[in-house]
Amino acid sequence: MNFLNTFLFIVLPYISLAVFLTGTLYRYKNAKYSYTSLSSQFLENKKLFWGSQAFHWGIVFLFFGHLVGFLFPKTVIAFNNQPVRIMIIEGAAFIAGLLTLFGILVLIIRRLTDARLRKVTTKMDWTIEGILLLEIVLGIFIALSYRWGSSWFASVLSPYLKSIFTLNPQIQAINAAPLMLKLHIAGFFLLLILIPFSRLGHLLLYPIRYAWRPYQRVIWYSNRKKILK
Repeated sequence: MNFLNTFLFIVLPYISLAVFLTGTLYRYKNAKYSYTSLSSQFLENKKLFWGSQAFHWGIVFLFFGHLVGFLFPKTVIAFNNQPVRIMIIEGAAFIAGLLTLFGILVLIIRRLTDARLRKVTTKMDWTIEGILLLEIVLGIFIALSYRWGSSWFASVLSPYLKSIFTLNPQIQAINAAPLMLKLHIAGFFLLLILIPFSRLGHLLLYPIRYAWRPYQRVIWYSNRKKILK
């Protein structure tokens, strides 16, 4: 078990960071136009809208929530001294988790039930969506089973993650963590490895590029339903 913990929480983080950074830089330099989500909106739009909106808004909220806990742990702990505040944070995070789960399920069902989408779906797409689904389910389970996650994230996980970046990994607290939390952490590092090789790479460009790109519209001059049959 000690060897497994050492691999998952010391070796794997550095492997994932190295692959993520080198893979992302290499892909951007040599194949930057491959950074695309390969939109399937032309194939099916209604389920895409509901699934994509729910998933993206939910995951963005969760991402920045984790980021704040990582960057400002003392501030989060101090803020949570008031019961009402921590209940609001926990409730909002749980709703965001459910919203993200709804979104990813809609997107997966959409791919499973539409023959045209299955033809343009790769093995990497299924792998990424499977890991994302597992991560979301684990996150919701952890939120229900181990309450006040914003506080213990700031006091336990934030120091661990900072120790990784300072090249002085401290995993004592992680060794004693529940199995579900360990799987959740390991799943994040696995996703980090896969980002440069998947469509998830487009998320690295979205916040910057889309801020000033020209406005675009798709105008249908023909019968859309007839064409998409």
